[in-house]
Amino acid sequence: MSQDKIDIKDVTPKTFNPKTHKTKGDRFNPSNRIYVRESKGTFQTLRRYGGWFLLVLFAAIPWIPYGDRQAILLDIGNQQFNFIGTTLYPQDLTLLALLFMIAAFALFFITTFLGRVWCGYLCPQTVWTFMYIWFEEKLEGSANKRRKQDSNKLTANLAMRKAAKHAAWIAIAIATGLTFVGYFVPVKQLVVGFFTFDADFWPVFWVLFFAGCTYANAGWMRSIVCVHMCPYARFQSAMFDKDTFIVGYNTKRGETRGPRSRKADPKALGLGDCIDCDLCVQVCPTGIDIRDGLQYECINCGACIDACDKTMERMGYDKGLISYTTEHRLSGKHTKVLRPKLLGYGAVLLVMIGLFFAQIAAVDPAGLSVLRDRNQLFRVNSAGEVENTYTLKVINKTQQTQQYQLNVEGLGDVSWYGKQTVQVAPGEVLSLPMSLGVNPDNLDSSVSKIQFILSDSEDFTIEVESRFIKKL
Repeated sequence: MSQDKIDIKDVTPKTFNPKTHKTKGDRFNPSNRIYVRESKGTFQTLRRYGGWFLLVLFAAIPWIPYGDRQAILLDIGNQQFNFIGTTLYPQDLTLLALLFMIAAFALFFITTFLGRVWCGYLCPQTVWTFMYIWFEEKLEGSANKRRKQDSNKLTANLAMRKAAKHAAWIAIAIATGLTFVGYFVPVKQLVVGFFTFDADFWPVFWVLFFAGCTYANAGWMRSIVCVHMCPYARFQSAMFDKDTFIVGYNTKRGETRGPRSRKADPKALGLGDCIDCDLCVQVCPTGIDIRDGLQYECINCGACIDACDKTMERMGYDKGLISYTTEHRLSGKHTKVLRPKLLGYGAVLLVMIGLFFAQIAAVDPAGLSVLRDRNQLFRVNSAGEVENTYTLKVINKTQQTQQYQLNVEGLGDVSWYGKQTVQVAPGEVLSLPMSLGVNPDNLDSSVSKIQFILSDSEDFTIEVESRFIKKL
């Protein structure tokens, strides 16, 4: 019998602190804290600049003026939704439904094509989380340093740095809450009232509510939201196929993994290009190992790609061991970019966008509604006329004061009791009580169809049908 020794690998598990490590055997436990290591590279630069652009846009929009108000103000209290020069009302909210449909199909289209890039680059949870991690790194140190500090006793110096970190987090959270509520309440009044303790209860409540959510989600929960709470992570598999671009690890090239010197020939050692440095795991914000294959927790942020490319560069190997790729490409097959599912989502998305802009073009600059007096269907006035009473509601959807002319058709010779020319301020809903009187000999039936007509100086007209009642 041969006396040659068989090489074995030591698989004794390393000791770990469950408070500062995420164990591979219990990867879904939300109590396991993830210390995200800083990663730099092409995709992280793209993500960082994209995040800053969205943050600046989010913060700046409420402060952009238009005339005597904000350019964008969703005034729920007054049921007016102002978008630059257009004011929408609840009856125009089919536009909101179309907008949600556009967002849904855009998400389906992008997910089918590029996987969860929304999560990795544009999702507010990701943008705010990475911003909070940046403050954590600057004030407490690198991931390894933070892990070691949290494993030891709390010192006075560390307590001060943690207090500064939380102060920065709270400041960002309050600024986020003020900005978000500033889309629904005039932001200048809100900010002044909030810091002078002169604001109303509900605006302050919502500012503090959204500030608390921001602080908890980005500061403490982080990947828990992505892994355990976000529904998108659960239904994304319905949109994925083997031609979807994902962050993938090339097992054929990388395995068998193992450490080696830079000068060593991996082929002579029977090794692949992966040196098992675990940097791809350390930089992952959800704490997964991309080498285990496609996982729903992966948010396609590309942090592992940048970390691996730097390692490959240092080792003198080709980049792309981890890359944006497809399952077909990883298995050596051809990737079909234009396929029926993607084209279907794209076609529906284009239809929805077309309907949205057609609906915007069809939005009237004014509105008219007619309410009959139901307490008294008709009466005979002192002139012997049959009289019906109405309340007309005239809405000016433009940003200028408008003068409107009101008329009625369908009754022949009719007496109009009330104003026929009205002036309506921008965004105002004018309620106008009025009556119509008709000689009973001029009425052919007990109930007559009539049309109230509203017109302005630019030949715009609206007709609203109603009824004139002679008798029951």
